[in-house]
Amino acid sequence: MEIDILGRKIGLQHPTYFIADIAANHDGSLERAIELIRLAKQAGADAAKFQNFQAPKIVSDYGFRSLKGQIGHQAAWTKSVVEVYADASIPFEWTPTLKEACDEFGIHYFSSPYDYDAIDMLDPYVPAYKAGSSLISWPQAIVRMAEFGKPVMIATGDSDMSDVERAMEMLLAVNQQVVLMQCNTNYTADEGNYDHLHLNVLKTYAERWPNVILGLSDHTQGAAPVVAAVALGARVIERHFTDSNEREGPDHKFALNPENWAHMVAEVRIAERALGSHEKFVAENEKETYIVQRHCLRAARDIKAGEVFTEDMLEVLRPATPGALMAWDIPQVLGKKAAADLPFGKDIRSSDLA
Repeated sequence: MEIDILGRKIGLQHPTYFIADIAANHDGSLERAIELIRLAKQAGADAAKFQNFQAPKIVSDYGFRSLKGQIGHQAAWTKSVVEVYADASIPFEWTPTLKEACDEFGIHYFSSPYDYDAIDMLDPYVPAYKAGSSLISWPQAIVRMAEFGKPVMIATGDSDMSDVERAMEMLLAVNQQVVLMQCNTNYTADEGNYDHLHLNVLKTYAERWPNVILGLSDHTQGAAPVVAAVALGARVIERHFTDSNEREGPDHKFALNPENWAHMVAEVRIAERALGSHEKFVAENEKETYIVQRHCLRAARDIKAGEVFTEDMLEVLRPATPGALMAWDIPQVLGKKAAADLPFGKDIRSSDLA
């Protein structure tokens, strides 16, 4: 199974596709958003992603105020949830400019929409849709994206298997080009979050839906989880991106800066090289060690022509010269006569047996 995004093949036989989620890290500045696109490309990202939402259409002011205090990562916010979302939102009018900037820097433009207006608005600009984890509780919105016929990436944070089953059933009914992404949506950048990534869920997804692409949408900062996800079959990786973790804002703390992003990409490229083939064979760079590291049968002493081979006349030693008999050939050697004089240490061959 593979999908195509603007000529870029994505699948198990292709390099991992990296999405730099700039999200709210534009800090309200279009110029800064464009600079982050440039930095993301420089750090090795394949796509720069934003998020399109309108505060009144994604969060309920009444609902969050009724919680009697902000919880989770939102507890650290000095503004109300609605105010933070309003500040983080991207005007729809930025979209053509952001797309043009991505084209200029040679990186794909993405945005995650969080309402029907945003979904419809983005269609002329995005080569694929990315559904954030919260939309798994609104699968009709995911279906709306799928109906445009483009690949759909779906993150599965804040969900259990029944949620994923429901969303996937509805999505696959209208679109087979799917990237299913394991995700944990704790945005605190806490070290303990590594214990909650549960990357082995990717195995479950692969077994349940063998014809979809796997991915990881991650909010930790180490390279190890991403490398592990790729080893488990993920071929799309999404992480937040910033130029500095010291900036103020909801997404900067847990995002990767350019240095860490480039390191992550480099580690994955090494992992891809190391994963190699599913077949077991003598590797090209083992051709010499294949001889010097392996053991073959050798004469344990000088052997005269006509002597009958007994076990004490044989040793199993390196190197295994081509054509020599091996340890598993001992039964066919015992009881045979030496065809000629054999010096101590010589490798034993079929031609040495009479």
